[in-house]
Amino acid sequence: MQNSEPVRIGIIGAAFRAQYFIRLALRYPGELELVGVVARREETRREVAERWRVPVYETAEELIEGGSPEFVVTSVSWDANPGIIETLVSRGVAVLSETPPAPDLEGLRRLWGRVGGSGLVQVAEQYMRLPTHAARLAAVERGLIGELSSVQISSTHLYHAASIIRTFLGVGFEAASVSARNFAGPLVLPADRGGWTHDLAPRRATTTIATLEFESGRSAVYDYTDNQSRNLLRSRRLLLRGSTGEISNDRLVRIVDAETILESRIERRQSGYELDHEGFDTAHLSLDGEVLWRNPFVGMRLNDEEIALSSMLLETAEWVRGFGPAPYPLAQAAQDHVLGLAIGRSIAEQSILTTAAEDWSRS
Repeated sequence: MQNSEPVRIGIIGAAFRAQYFIRLALRYPGELELVGVVARREETRREVAERWRVPVYETAEELIEGGSPEFVVTSVSWDANPGIIETLVSRGVAVLSETPPAPDLEGLRRLWGRVGGSGLVQVAEQYMRLPTHAARLAAVERGLIGELSSVQISSTHLYHAASIIRTFLGVGFEAASVSARNFAGPLVLPADRGGWTHDLAPRRATTTIATLEFESGRSAVYDYTDNQSRNLLRSRRLLLRGSTGEISNDRLVRIVDAETILESRIERRQSGYELDHEGFDTAHLSLDGEVLWRNPFVGMRLNDEEIALSSMLLETAEWVRGFGPAPYPLAQAAQDHVLGLAIGRSIAEQSILTTAAEDWSRS
């Protein structure tokens, strides 16, 4: 961080994701000062104040008046989020919105019409800041598999997957033809957000498979099963196909001359095993002896999600002080949600849909 004083940050919301942001914001006292948390219910405000020892407020207006935040994280329901963003922007306060920024296409359009020109809204789309994706992107950007033409992803849902697809393919705001279907089958759910379920009875789970073809001819396959992000009985897969090779999860294969195919693996350097007394931590991810990604938080013992969200928070702090680029502008997140919504509409209408250019594509 280049700031001499911590950036003042507020958080609106107190549910699971908001608590994640609260916990991480408090881990960086030299960079961030958590000046307040907003929660609607009095009981929740008491719990937050007692657990985290931070100021609590009932409304966004009270937070602005009492804490003078430089940016505010909004981690609330889809329906409530647009109105809160508009309130903050109308007061000149920068926003880091949880995903997605609005519940549907009309909501996205209204939100963009009201705040898009402000330049004050970023979205906490953290997936490309996960160490694994960041390392794969570094390999792609080095040209190790040539020109990327397709992505196959089975790990996370809708707008998150769309962000990963768009980033790797570099398709920007290109229109896409989307075709999707649902399939159902039995699946045990060993754990959910609350922890182990201790329930071994299979339940009906829906798998969505979609194809996306962009104007440039690049393509993607989306494959997601209910709760796949947390269900350890379903693997997470990413396949990146380029003109001279491909990356399949951590395996990279490529051609380097007319008769030579090389195969490599992206390796994670993890400390803390056996007689390594550094403590359990991720140091870096490398390929063939070259570092692709280095952990900026070595020593803090963060998991990958915490690394990604910490990066988002600190990049937003740099941006709001004018020291860094916008971490993930509203226009990008809106386009991610357009693709996710198109998948849902394709299933509902049993048709191939083509997305249209939206106002934010010209921003």
